[in-house]
Amino acid sequence: MALSTKIPARSVPLSGEPSGPLTGRIRPPGDKSISHRAFILGLLTVGRTDIEGLLEGADVLHTGEACRALGAKITRHGEGRWSVYGMGIGALLAPRATLDFGNAGTGTRLMMGVVGGHGIAARFDGDASLRKRPMRRVLDPLAAMGAEVLEENAGCCPILLKGTPEPLPIEYTTPVASAQIKSAVLLAGLNSPGRTVLVEPQASRDHTEKMLAYFGATIASEPFGSHGRRIALEGRPELRPSRIVVPADPSSAAFAIVAALIVPGSDIVVEGMMMNPLRVGLLHCLREMGGRIEVLDERTEGGERVADLRVRHSPLAGIDVPADHAASMIDEYPILAVAAAFAKGATRMRSLGELRVKESDRLAAIAAGLGAAGVATSVEGDDLIVEGRGGDVPGGGFAETRLDHRIAMSFLVLGLAASRMMTIDDAGTIATSFPTFAGEMTRLGARFS
Repeated sequence: MALSTKIPARSVPLSGEPSGPLTGRIRPPGDKSISHRAFILGLLTVGRTDIEGLLEGADVLHTGEACRALGAKITRHGEGRWSVYGMGIGALLAPRATLDFGNAGTGTRLMMGVVGGHGIAARFDGDASLRKRPMRRVLDPLAAMGAEVLEENAGCCPILLKGTPEPLPIEYTTPVASAQIKSAVLLAGLNSPGRTVLVEPQASRDHTEKMLAYFGATIASEPFGSHGRRIALEGRPELRPSRIVVPADPSSAAFAIVAALIVPGSDIVVEGMMMNPLRVGLLHCLREMGGRIEVLDERTEGGERVADLRVRHSPLAGIDVPADHAASMIDEYPILAVAAAFAKGATRMRSLGELRVKESDRLAAIAAGLGAAGVATSVEGDDLIVEGRGGDVPGGGFAETRLDHRIAMSFLVLGLAASRMMTIDDAGTIATSFPTFAGEMTRLGARFS
């Protein structure tokens, strides 16, 4: 049975309507970043890896399908519970067909690292959005390790990549803060006969390093400069099959958190959210804006810090978000912009150039959507300035999602607290990361139509 959940070809419009107070408890789906890596590390381990709490969104399931095409046996045992019987490092099979990643940029780039470090060839492709996303930033270091790009579309998919059975151990400095670049290089380096060193001047999320260590790889990470890390991986480890518990995704939890902050009278608890320091930049920003967010029962699950959060409606004030926040909240800027619309005064978000090459040009999509909701915005270079209207956001507009799940959910949340409903052109894309979004939010009191 195929793993992948297909996003409907037909657009599915949906509106977020002005709602009463949101109350109750919500557990967001499993973290997308860890779910991708759970499938991939299961593939690279000989034996059975058990996963609990896996995000069963389309992006992750596409990655699982790719792991299956490379030789893994993957079984679903119930909601969020999966097992992967892996092939082991150096033993992957060449796929018989194109690896279709749909909208999954993370899955594509990480799997390019896996293929690039093995003596097999694979063709990578996806939907119209994925075909616009730049892959050269990953292909360049892989080429330095010995992989070859046989076919490409100006650095975008479809791409035919031929890996090398003897990846060269390299030292590589990332040009931008990107966990995807870092992870691709480290995954290729797993099959290298030497030490692979990755230097990032600005630290990005560190799930790959933590999970590699958890599976038994010899990997060390140390500070580099004022904000960076230097990571060294010893090649050809014998990875151990391990049980993975996937914590709740901060990027998905963000929608419920902001909704509770901006809908008057709201008081909710978000359960089991990952509190990795490199993933909670949004919480720091929202608290600086005046958001009442209380951390409860902080604990460790599956090697990551998690906690429950109590979130209550709060009057927000505009802030300046410095450039160095981007690495810890790059996926949360669309929903932060919605919070900024309901804040008093301007919020300036600096150095968001990376948003131009996400699932959509998110910088343009945010500005257009807020404009349709009656909120003044401006883009100065790579900075986004949102002129907050306090609690008086007109809404009543139409936002184009541009095949981007985070844009879709952000403007549905805006509609819950605006004076009039906010409509998006296509809710189908939400399935890529949060397939139960509408149902879970409705349980809290949100209104959609």
